[in-house]
Amino acid sequence: MKIYADENMPYVKDFFAELGEVTLLNGRTLTAEQIRDADVLLVRSVTKVNKELLAKSSTLKFVGTATIGTDHIDQSYLQQRGIGFSSAPGCNAQSVVEYVLSALFVLAEKYQWDLQQKTVGVVGVGNIGRRLVTALQALSIKVLCCDPQRAAAEADFPHIPFEQLLPQVDIVSFHVPLVKSGPDATVDLLNSQTIKLLKPDCAVINACRGEVTNNDVLLAQALSGSKRPLVLDVWANEPEPDLRLIPHTDIASAHIAGHSIEGKARGTEMLYQALCVQLGLAPTKTLAQVLPAPQVSEVKINSEFGLLDVQNLSRLLYDVRRDDALFRFYMMQDNKTQGFDWLRKSYPPRREYSSVRLTGQEVPEFLTTLGFSTQMN
Repeated sequence: MKIYADENMPYVKDFFAELGEVTLLNGRTLTAEQIRDADVLLVRSVTKVNKELLAKSSTLKFVGTATIGTDHIDQSYLQQRGIGFSSAPGCNAQSVVEYVLSALFVLAEKYQWDLQQKTVGVVGVGNIGRRLVTALQALSIKVLCCDPQRAAAEADFPHIPFEQLLPQVDIVSFHVPLVKSGPDATVDLLNSQTIKLLKPDCAVINACRGEVTNNDVLLAQALSGSKRPLVLDVWANEPEPDLRLIPHTDIASAHIAGHSIEGKARGTEMLYQALCVQLGLAPTKTLAQVLPAPQVSEVKINSEFGLLDVQNLSRLLYDVRRDDALFRFYMMQDNKTQGFDWLRKSYPPRREYSSVRLTGQEVPEFLTTLGFSTQMN
C-alpha cells in the first residue's frame, strides 16, 4: 500500500510504516503527479484536497487530515469517488488552550491586569473553546460564550449573541471554524462595524483562522492610535502575513498554537486509528509508545498554589514570547514565506501540561482541570 504524507506530520512513519510504504512530501507544493499511485493521502491544512489534486489518483482509498478544520478538503468530491475520509477533531485543542493561557499571562504582566477581575469572551465553543472555557473558569476568570450552533442544539447552553457579547468583555478570543457563507459565516467576523462594539482597550486573540479577524481593520485601527492589545497566531494569506500589522501586535506567531508534541502526534494517531478501522485491522501503536520523555516530568507543589504559581509553572513548560521573538526575526528576513513555513516545520519541542506530574500532600483540584497530571503523596 502506497501512503503519501505531509513531511511535517510527526511520527507518521512510527504509526503507518507497518501498514505500507510511507513517502513524505511537501504539503504546500503537492501536485497530482506526485500522488498518482497513492492508496492513502495524509495532509495538513496547507494542502487543498480537491478534484484537481486527485485527478490522477485512481487507486486512492483514504484521505486523512491531521487537523481540526476541514475547510481545505472537498468532502463532497471524496464522497462521489467513494474515498474514505477522516479528520482529527480536538487533536490539538489542549495545545491551543495552553497557547492562549500563555498569551493571557504575558498580557497580564505587561498591562498589570488582575485576570480574575477581567471578563473573557470565547467566540466558538467547540473542541478548543470548550476546553478554554473550562480552564478559565478553573482559574476563577469570568467567561461569556458565543456559539450559535451550540445554542440551537442545546437548550441550556449559555449563549450570548456576538454583537451583544463584544461590549461586555475585556478580552475576546476566537475559536471558530472558517465558514465562508450562510447565517453563521465567520469570515470577517471582526470587521469595521463589529470592532466598534469592543471597549477601546479590549484585547483581541485569534488562534483559529486568519480570515476571521479582518487584518485591514485591525491595522487601520492601530494606525489611528488605538492601543488595543493584539495576539495573532493566524493570518489572512498565510504564509504571507501582513507585515504592516506585526509591529502593532503584542504577540505574533506563525500558526503554531496547536503545535505541541502531543497535539501534532495526536492528530497522526487519530488518522492511524481511522485507517485501521477502514482496513479492518486492530491498531497496535499508541501515542504513549512514540512520545519522548519530557525534560520536566515532575514538580512538587504545596496546597497554596495560586494563579501566579500557575503562570510560573506554565512558563516553565511554554512561554509564547519565544515564538513571538522568532516570528518577528524571520519576518524581517528576505524570504518571509519560507521563514513562515520554516517556523512551522522546525518548531521546537513543546510539551503539554499533561506531561508534568504535580505532586504534594495536597494538590488543588483545579490543576487537574487545567490538564496537569497530579498525584498526592
